[in-house]
Amino acid sequence: MTELTRDAAMAEAEQITRTEARNFYYGIRLLPTPKRQGLCALYALARRIDDIGDDDAPVETKRASLALVRKQLSDIDASTDPVMAAVAQTARRFPVPLEAFEELLDGVEMDLSGATYETFEDLRLYCRCVAGSIGRLCLSIFGNGTARTDPRAPLFADQLGIALQQTNILRDIREDLLIGRVYLPREELERFGVRLQLDDTGALHDPDARLAAYICFAADRAQAWYDLGLRLLPQLDHRSTACCAAMAGIYHHLLLRIRDNPTAVYERRMSLPPHEKGRVALMSLVKAVLPV
Repeated sequence: MTELTRDAAMAEAEQITRTEARNFYYGIRLLPTPKRQGLCALYALARRIDDIGDDDAPVETKRASLALVRKQLSDIDASTDPVMAAVAQTARRFPVPLEAFEELLDGVEMDLSGATYETFEDLRLYCRCVAGSIGRLCLSIFGNGTARTDPRAPLFADQLGIALQQTNILRDIREDLLIGRVYLPREELERFGVRLQLDDTGALHDPDARLAAYICFAADRAQAWYDLGLRLLPQLDHRSTACCAAMAGIYHHLLLRIRDNPTAVYERRMSLPPHEKGRVALMSLVKAVLPV
């Protein structure tokens, strides 16, 4: 592949990320160019895999698409696909654990098979596939920032990914229910007396505030996972710290909003306004450059 083609591949991956990563790009843009390009390449492939799972195509078509991605990954250096080429170039520059993409593919396969979750441990395994894998991929770009890096850094990255995925799940309860997906553990819903259903207006039905109580419980648990995962930040250099803190901070702020007002997710998908996302990114950069 020529240098011009390599540059075009990276440019396409960055364009995908800028357009699609409405939360993550606030942090990604804080990185120096080589790391920003590398993280964009990894995001672009992760986004492609995720989009396959969310597409309206027949299940067998989706399975075939996932199988094609697996095949391309197995011989990624020979791929002429721009996104694959960008990932291959990134893997030559950084220690990218390409097997993490296999875990992400496994997680999407779980969605296609209609997997349900009896316990939180079952859900944790799913979150590790679809989000912990992303945390470990990001760590390969961030690198290590201290002379005595904690060997648990990949674990911290994994835990942070799991925290973010739990936030996604709580934010998207209604939207997932509309397409027949329930990620909340059945055992816990039964314990709280929750039956997920919509009312006559299309909002989540919660006449006895049992769902609200459950969401608060689940948000507190997600907060504990943030506490675990954010131990990653001291392991990173300042720019990588700013990027990671911005990406995680936006989702963490969203979690706190959900915990304070669980009914906000009953009627629509909750999100932070752009100015608040920008403020989180800016504060992350300031704290990274001027640590207290």
